[in-house]
Parts: sequence; C-alpha cells; structure tokens
Amino acid sequence: MQFDEMGLKTGKVLFLLPGTACDYQTNFGSVLSRLGEKYHLVCVNYDGFDGSDSVFPDMITVTEKIEKHIKENYGGRIDGAIGSSLGSSFVGQLIQRQNVHLDHGIFGSPDLDQSGRFSAWLQSKLVVPLLTSFTKSEKKRAKTREKLKGFFEMDDEAADKFMACFEKFSPVSIKNEYYTDLLTHLRDDIHVEHTKVHFIYANKMGEKYLKRYKKYFRTPEIREFDMQHEQWLFGGEKYTLPVLKAIDEFMEEPV
Repeated sequence: MQFDEMGLKTGKVLFLLPGTACDYQTNFGSVLSRLGEKYHLVCVNYDGFDGSDSVFPDMITVTEKIEKHIKENYGGRIDGAIGSSLGSSFVGQLIQRQNVHLDHGIFGSPDLDQSGRFSAWLQSKLVVPLLTSFTKSEKKRAKTREKLKGFFEMDDEAADKFMACFEKFSPVSIKNEYYTDLLTHLRDDIHVEHTKVHFIYANKMGEKYLKRYKKYFRTPEIREFDMQHEQWLFGGEKYTLPVLKAIDEFMEEPV
C-alpha cells in the first residue's frame, strides 16, 4: 500500500481513493495540484496498484489497511475522503464500519454495484478481459482511445494515460479488485453521527444510481451534474471546475 502526502501541511486532511485498475496519479492527476492548494492530501494506491510486486487481495483487507493508517497517523479521525468510482466503496466501508471517523465522505459518481458470488464471478469473467483486451494490438488501442475520447471528451494524452493504467497492472489484481468490490456490500440507511455524506451525481449515468445513493444512506447531500461517470476528472474544465467548487462547499459544511 502507498500513502503519499502532498498539498498544505496544515490543511484539512483529505484522502483520495482511486477507482478500478487505477493509481491516484492517473485517476486524480488533473486535480491534484488544485486540491493541494486547499487541503493536506493523502493519496492512496492499493496493493497491486502501488508499483510493488504485491497483488490486490480483497476490498475488506485493503479497507483494514486504510483504517490502520488513519488510526496510526491521524488519531483515527480525518476531515474527509473522496472516492473515485470503486474508491467510493472504500469511503462507504470506512463510514459503515465506524472503526475510524470521517467528517465528510465524498462519493464520486459511483455505481455501487453489489451482487452474490456467482453473479460477481460471472461478471468478472466477462468484464476484466474487456478492460485489458485493447492491449493486444495497436488497432484495438486506437479503437479504445477513440471511444474514451468520445465518451469522456478526453484528449489524446488523457486517453493514453487512462489506458496505460490497465496495461501496467496485473490482470489478477484487476480481477480481484473488480470481483471483491461486487461482494463488499453496503447496508441500507447508513447513518453515522457527525459524518456528512456527499454524492457527485453524474446524471448521464441514469436515475437508478441516484436511487441507490438514497437507499444506502439516510440523508445524503446529492449534487447533480450534467456529465458522464467521473467526467470531471477526464473531460475538461467545464466539468472539473463546478465539481471542485462543490467539494470545497462540502468540506466547509459543519458536522
């Protein structure tokens, strides 16, 4: 596991938790410097995605390591955490388990999919090969690049960086991450005193995700944005700036 600290030395502590098959450098690369102007950032790379020879074990084991780090370095309490996509599952677990305390849990347009073992196994068998198949030929790389550019409004550089994540990490780690995320459930109606829950709702994902947010958390604050899944991290300033403004407003709210 990798916990890199940057930004303000005395600012509010904000953990950044990346999504599927990503390191924080790629996932949050477009916003690190701006978040670092206001917060003390703790940027996390999970086992299997930290440049070491480790393999991602499962979501709960990694959650326990994050909790241990918070206890040992921040007295068991932090100001906030932002989860990008799958990273939001870690935010949810940190809140639900109550082994550490977050003042603000910020969920970055997650899907929060949950399933049983057979369905999770089947989905991982189908999806993980798709995530890495483009690496097999330049033709597939070019096709994937164009899809990413069209969907997220990425430029060539951003699309290449995003694809590089899937190339440099072990398919075993990607599979373990994807599979165990589906098995790591949130209960309904989560409420923790003095913790504010905030969702960045990308409305182009569809309303079923909005319903999930309200199902799992009792009183979430939901900000709606006209964008695709996590487009604020990849799709240009017209998406990035409004979300950054919302994050600042979230972090300023009293708990």
